[in-house]
Amino acid sequence: MKVVVLTGGVGGARFLRGVVDVVPPADVTAIVNVGDDLEVLGVHVSPDMDSVVYGLAGLADDARGWGRRGETWHALETVNALDGPTWFRLGDRDLGLHLVRTEALRAGELLSEITRRITRAFAIETTVLPATDDRLRTWLDTPAGQFEFQEWFVARGHRDEVDAVRYEGGAQATAASGVPEALEAADVLLIAPSNPYVSIGPILAVREIRAALARRRVPCVAVSPLIGGRAVKGPADRMLARLAGGTTPAHVASCYAGLIDALVVDEADDTTGLEVEAIVTSTLMTDGASRRSVAEAALGMVAA
Repeated sequence: MKVVVLTGGVGGARFLRGVVDVVPPADVTAIVNVGDDLEVLGVHVSPDMDSVVYGLAGLADDARGWGRRGETWHALETVNALDGPTWFRLGDRDLGLHLVRTEALRAGELLSEITRRITRAFAIETTVLPATDDRLRTWLDTPAGQFEFQEWFVARGHRDEVDAVRYEGGAQATAASGVPEALEAADVLLIAPSNPYVSIGPILAVREIRAALARRRVPCVAVSPLIGGRAVKGPADRMLARLAGGTTPAHVASCYAGLIDALVVDEADDTTGLEVEAIVTSTLMTDGASRRSVAEAALGMVAA
């Protein structure tokens, strides 16, 4: 069974780890958000791509929730001593990957090509692809002004309420090499429990990807990022309340209108008004067993 997962954020990376525990890793393709990408201290950082890579390679720092396990911070300490920007924390091990990626991009290599090299180096069997090789950036319109994603999320601690989300470059972006083929060959499409606006929205802003989901001939199942109407971590519940009008499963599904056939929701949620099939289970992912359980629930529609 060929599985394609649209993913972004820490929750999405955790879910993907559950999927590859249930399905042979080589049969899974992850299409990853790049709207969060940024340049900091002269290096190109792809936070969601790296969360996926570190998770699949068994290198993720699960205690901290992001970055590599066993990280050290000597380079950042030097930056701080020199009054450089330290708002975006780059660890020493993490920095090595960013340096290689940045050099390759400046030499004209595509992000998808670089990612294939990185996954081979980490012995990852799953295909990991950026949604696009083109520049695509998420911007937030807030009462305090307009901010690129990382400035709003990290530097400002996502304290500003969001009035609108826009995807700079989305209208012109084309799907990265390998993405259309993976979508066409898939037996099932999954949308990870990621923030619909800032993690999945940038992927769907690529018209080829949205169109592929709209004309799908196979099931597409999304997993809600909320439990009892609340986000486990991050601003997804606040954003849904403000932009979709509420935090029920029906509000989550409205973000994917016409694109999904079912929504995996937690036992604590009320499915009243949900217009797609509800798959009810415990969706809190705290360890390998719970990650696998959520993945099995999402894939159960195909098995049935």
